[in-house]
Amino acid sequence: MLLSLAIWIPIAAGVLVLALGERYARGTALAGSILGFAVTLPLYWSFDAASSAMQFVEFGHWIERFNVNYHLGVDGISMLFVLLNSFITVLAVIASGSQVDNRVAQYYAAFLILSGMLNGVFEALDAVLFYVFFEGTLIPMFIIIGVWGGPNRVYASVKFFLYTLMGSLLMLVALLYLYGKSGGSFAILDWHKLPLPLGAQQLLFFGFLFAFAVKVPMWPVHTWLPDAHTEAPTAGSVVLAAILLKLGAYGFVRFSLPIMPDASRHLAWLMIALSVIAVVYIGFVALAQTDMKRLIAYSSISHMGLVTLGFFIFNAYGVEGALVQMISHGFVSAALFLCVGVLYDRMHSRMIADYGGVVNTMPKFASLMMLFAMANSGLPATSGFVGEFLVILGAMKTGFWLAFLAATTMILGAAYTLWMYKRVMFGPVANPQVAALKDLNGREVTVLGLLALAVLGMGVYPLPFTEVMHASVNELLRHVALAKI
Repeated sequence: MLLSLAIWIPIAAGVLVLALGERYARGTALAGSILGFAVTLPLYWSFDAASSAMQFVEFGHWIERFNVNYHLGVDGISMLFVLLNSFITVLAVIASGSQVDNRVAQYYAAFLILSGMLNGVFEALDAVLFYVFFEGTLIPMFIIIGVWGGPNRVYASVKFFLYTLMGSLLMLVALLYLYGKSGGSFAILDWHKLPLPLGAQQLLFFGFLFAFAVKVPMWPVHTWLPDAHTEAPTAGSVVLAAILLKLGAYGFVRFSLPIMPDASRHLAWLMIALSVIAVVYIGFVALAQTDMKRLIAYSSISHMGLVTLGFFIFNAYGVEGALVQMISHGFVSAALFLCVGVLYDRMHSRMIADYGGVVNTMPKFASLMMLFAMANSGLPATSGFVGEFLVILGAMKTGFWLAFLAATTMILGAAYTLWMYKRVMFGPVANPQVAALKDLNGREVTVLGLLALAVLGMGVYPLPFTEVMHASVNELLRHVALAKI
């Protein structure tokens, strides 16, 4: 019941916001998001960390003629993402307080419905249900960017929609093939046991790869992300970076690795190569950015490259490090986009050159942003360090040079993040608008303060995040190790 509540409470709250209209939109949206987060907390408290099996399973018939079922469950890999999504949704709703003044009800409804659908992606154990939620998330985000975005919002939203939709069509073909091969079952766990020949696995792997690579996004299908981030409203960028980018990486763990283990091992060199290019090349691209949002968007692509690298080196350090990096990136990227949103609210500019000396007028803001900048750089005792360190450790088991290339993410991350921070925060106040800036208000302190606690808590004591995934990761690796190659 908890899993259904995690999906349908935010969606129901979104519909209620639409029904009640502008006057009650903010209060209803906040109450709905908090209730949606509250029902996910027992998933963690009651979770059996020693078991690799799916837990809190719910099953109901949906389209019986084609054996399509309403089948939900979470394991140690997916449960944390349900919590992360519900937490980020609360912060996105709070942060939107002063950022939108037209079609307020529709704005909040889009975020709440998106939150419910995202939980559905992480919980679905039926392939058709997964596909419906996976594709369904496109619609609210398309609307959020297209209606409340910047001057080029239509271009950015259409590009985002087309890229992600085209990749997903190949995945649909792969799903239908697996349905036929399994004797008419859409149960994802049944597909994990299918004995498929290597040739078929490789074709299926590429079918899923196009869908998931666009979502991550991996190089070279990453070009939609900087445009989408630049044009999206602040809360839209927060949800896009913190949660939507995780769908592709989650797909690799739930579909590609367990259903096509032979192909995953056979094509690991390709995934590692694409991941390393994302880490190194995109890190250098981030160094050349003059727009804060674009810089953080390219930073996200680089950090997600480390995630896909971790998955395809096939050891526990790599996979767990990648999962921890996904959670950490959810906190850190959300915080950085919110920081840019704070400045944009006051100055209506994202250009680094328009700032300088902000620390003189906004000391509280500068302190919090320093923490998030350090976390983005992988500083020890922040969440950014834990996942990166584990992935680099896992890469070292594969080879020194792979670990060396993976470790460049820390050097490049520090270079572009601290370069941006220095240019924006320090130096003399040259712009008269900067001299008139006011420091954080109560709402902004609440949102950034909660993220700061999450970043520090995970960095200092990561055990609560890592202990729940051990059993599931070990079972996944055992399954992949049994591959014939």
